[in-house]
Amino acid sequence: MIFSSVEFLVFFVIVLFLMILVKSSRIKRGILLVASYYFYAYWDYRFALLMFGMTYFNYYAGLKMESSQTPKSKKDWLIISLVFNLGVLGFFKYFNFFIDSTNVLLNPLNVKLPFLNILLPVGISFITFEVMSYTIDIYRNINKSAKSFWDFALLVAFFPHLIAGPILKPKQFLPEIEEDVIIKRENLIYGFQIFLLGLVRKVFIADRLALFVDPVFQSPQAYSSMTLWFAVIAYAIQIYCDFCGYTDMAIGVAKCLGFDIPKNFDVPYISRSVTEFWRRWHISLSTWLRDYLYIPLGGNRKGKQRQYFNLFVTMLLGGLWHGASWNFVAWGGLHGIGLAIHKMYMEGVQKETKISNQGELDVKRPLLGSAEQLATLGFFRPSYLTSYLYNVLAWFVTFTFVCVTWVFFRSTDFSISLLILQKMFFLANPAGIPWYSNSLIMTIPALIVCDYVGNQLNKGVKLKLNRFRELFVVFFIVLGLIFLAPQNPSPFIYFQF
Repeated sequence: MIFSSVEFLVFFVIVLFLMILVKSSRIKRGILLVASYYFYAYWDYRFALLMFGMTYFNYYAGLKMESSQTPKSKKDWLIISLVFNLGVLGFFKYFNFFIDSTNVLLNPLNVKLPFLNILLPVGISFITFEVMSYTIDIYRNINKSAKSFWDFALLVAFFPHLIAGPILKPKQFLPEIEEDVIIKRENLIYGFQIFLLGLVRKVFIADRLALFVDPVFQSPQAYSSMTLWFAVIAYAIQIYCDFCGYTDMAIGVAKCLGFDIPKNFDVPYISRSVTEFWRRWHISLSTWLRDYLYIPLGGNRKGKQRQYFNLFVTMLLGGLWHGASWNFVAWGGLHGIGLAIHKMYMEGVQKETKISNQGELDVKRPLLGSAEQLATLGFFRPSYLTSYLYNVLAWFVTFTFVCVTWVFFRSTDFSISLLILQKMFFLANPAGIPWYSNSLIMTIPALIVCDYVGNQLNKGVKLKLNRFRELFVVFFIVLGLIFLAPQNPSPFIYFQF
């Protein structure tokens, strides 16, 4: 059951009707909890049993930490909870990956370990991070345990964010759960518009680009270098609109139910550095990695070399979190290296600027000629032109880096990733761009419009659906979705994580 399906629409209408009909906030929370477990069990009822077990164990561990009389006892319960959570995640997601890697090492000895037929629970990585943040925050005295087990269970299972985030911190969402649940008309209107925006991103942009991206990545040897470049850029837009579309729909559904979920994307492809990209992309994950991995490793408190190492390790593990594949390890490692290089570059700039301010070095000299030469351009001032060109170059380098690393994220095999990169950069057979690559050019204007509308909605600007003009716009969008949507919509990309 995905947000863009008819099944979900029926499910959500029933849940919303019950929430409006019932007056008691306690019963409303009960309805949401039952609905969330039904939503998760729709894939496999065993998934729901696993989620319930993880929820109960971590709630119990939180209570034991809160009632501990000594710091050692509190730390012991934290370690127990971390071992349990990472053990569950490691078994379901990484067991066969480590068996496969071990078999490569044992191959000279003609020894081969057997694989297990393990079914990966949907969204297990997000659930694991959710419950871990709960116990870690209790250990750090950032928040207290939930008032009841059922409140914590709703935090973990809340169906709008359950499968692919955003990752909700307990201190953000538990207070909302414990307050009265009220369905308001303005929330319904606002939530519907955000949901519709996400639906446009998913159906009109992401699913249509998948028609071009999937066959190219499936058989890259059959396509030219230019086609591969188009496909990689198309995938960059596809994964953004697919994941951001899911987040928009999750935020919209939660808003209709009276809850606020923080935004998870902030126009990431306008970033001018890898650091800025990760402040705009998958914000809840990058924040989680910073708070629960990078800072505990030492952050920037133990010297520059250790800081670079911490950045690399954090992103390496962040890549592995996405999937049991060396492709994801390479993707995370490259971003870790990119963050470290940008950090070193910025420190060098700050050092030179400091020296310049002391009169020992002038780094403000125009890079493209003297002030008199630049003045011949008329309306350009030297400082403005230099800054403009720098920003354009910084954006181009960042966007190219992000797109190239997406090759590892999208490819199904490490050898395929290397083949694609080889063909992209050696420009073999540059002719022969297929006609359906035009979908990339067609969707770029739609992406710009969606990002603009999304920013307006984030600022509180919304359509007033009691006027004919606004209703006509909504009707036109829905009509376009019906006629332009691909016949076989793709599942959300992040459902596999």
